[in-house]
Amino acid sequence: MDHTAHHAGTRPATWAAAAQATLHCLTGCAIGEVLGMVIGTAADLHGAATVVLSVALAFVFGYALTMRGVLRAGVGVRTALKVALAADTVSIAVMEVLDNTVMVAVPGAMDAGLGDVLFWASLAGSLVVAFLLTTPVNKWLIGRGKGHAVVHRYH
Repeated sequence: MDHTAHHAGTRPATWAAAAQATLHCLTGCAIGEVLGMVIGTAADLHGAATVVLSVALAFVFGYALTMRGVLRAGVGVRTALKVALAADTVSIAVMEVLDNTVMVAVPGAMDAGLGDVLFWASLAGSLVVAFLLTTPVNKWLIGRGKGHAVVHRYH
């Protein structure tokens, strides 16, 4: 057993647990990210406004999905929000930096329309990059009893 995990009272972090936590987080992030990009693009918002909207919605949906599961465990809304903040903030923040960096870095992606393959391919690619690079972060957090490990107390 990992020494840090033993003292934190958790199981050692595995890549499977990290991938599962990242997929859970990515689900909420992707809903918010895609919705923000679609709204921003359809409304012809400036690229920076679209990114801000996408990030805000990613956090809202990411936290909401975690809270939904925690609320089912019978805790109050305030506790569920605290758990979601502790469980997902770092993961969502890392994902949002990564996927928005990809969207901004791909030439023309932020200016592409909703009917443009470049828009959707860039968005899909940005989410893949976010998943791949956030999984090690989540493994590290779980191994220390932080991040998604906090949620497991309520399952």
